Amino acid sequence: MKIETKCVQGGWTPHKGEPRQVPVYQSTTFKYDTSDEMGKLFDLEAEGYFYTRLQNPTNDAVAEKICQMEGGAAAMLTSSGQAANFFAIFNICEAGDHFIASSSIYGGTYNLFGVTMKKMGIECTFVDQTLSKEELSKYFKPNTKLVFGETITNPTVSVLDIEKFADLAHSHGVPLIVDNTFATPVNCQPFKFGADIVTHSTTKYMDGHAVGVGGCIVDSGNFDWMKYADKYPGLTTPDESYHGITYAERFGKGAYITKATAQLMRDLGSIQSPQNAFYLNIGLESLHLRMKKHCENALAVAKYLKENEKVAWVNYSDLEDDKDNKLCKKYLPNGSCGVLAFGIKGGREKSIKFMDSLKLATIVTHVADAKTCLLHPASHTHRQMTEEQLLEAGVAPDLIRLSVGIEDVNDIIADLQQAFDKI
Repeated sequence: MKIETKCVQGGWTPHKGEPRQVPVYQSTTFKYDTSDEMGKLFDLEAEGYFYTRLQNPTNDAVAEKICQMEGGAAAMLTSSGQAANFFAIFNICEAGDHFIASSSIYGGTYNLFGVTMKKMGIECTFVDQTLSKEELSKYFKPNTKLVFGETITNPTVSVLDIEKFADLAHSHGVPLIVDNTFATPVNCQPFKFGADIVTHSTTKYMDGHAVGVGGCIVDSGNFDWMKYADKYPGLTTPDESYHGITYAERFGKGAYITKATAQLMRDLGSIQSPQNAFYLNIGLESLHLRMKKHCENALAVAKYLKENEKVAWVNYSDLEDDKDNKLCKKYLPNGSCGVLAFGIKGGREKSIKFMDSLKLATIVTHVADAKTCLLHPASHTHRQMTEEQLLEAGVAPDLIRLSVGIEDVNDIIADLQQAFDKI
């Protein structure tokens, strides 16, 4: 099936007399006839549902749809995008391990990696993603377990050279994890370019309407854990909490997601609610239509901003003269996303006056849904970062992140213009 059909039809095939739409299995628990049947589920010897903290039929149907859209082998939903990124890394890292991440990632993820996971004994080195493979190789250590980046960075909207980072990671025997939130699988499927694991904040374009927080992890099934068995004992040696199961041997291409479900979801419980998974599925059905409109509108707005004398600079990779346009054409030929970054002449004071003067576009701590919205990352999402960290991440003091919605683009531009007129 083409991606458009997967958005609508993927994940759920009803049988005779069953609901056409994915039903909400709003139950914490599931009944079995015998003790032995339940025991086999706990031993991972049989498939089925027994407690929603681990798995739920609604969640699994929606995860399967996203898995099909990304072209993966297995997937799982989480309670948020932050939980997805944490689980994706913690599934193969433990105290004493190290990983590498682009410094341009979302501020919340930067803090998760650089502060919270550091307290757990897991070290992250942040790197400039524009460096050459030779320069980046210097940051690898014997205990490096993975490389992480975002397809389109938040909020600087730079494009990751996925093939470069995949080659880099594989040359050191580690997987590449890519957060594909902004591009979505409609505009980019990182597995085609060598990525091994993909994460999403489904809260954004996938949901599309700002009604449900959620996340997703998709595994390509392509990374050979047994080839690097010494690096990944959690997958390649017996798990005593499951009677000595070795995930990579027992579950093959499903090993990574099975371990994340059986261990991390069991112990940490960051499950997406079935109701939110239901909302997410409704959003997915129109994702291919919305992404096209988001990109069309954002390109028109970017061109308008480029011509505005009060604008200092614009970053949007779909623009022909953008520094990442070549990467955009390679990885995002149908368009990047609806998010762009720009700066206003006159600095923070003028920027705040401009933002406060908008009427249609709203200042919210969100991005990538149907409505046009914006914020000032240095004052909002990246507020916890130092000036040095902001510069390292490429977040300029005057950067405004504008998420262009699917309203009529002339109305969006008119709102921007009346706000510019006030400064």
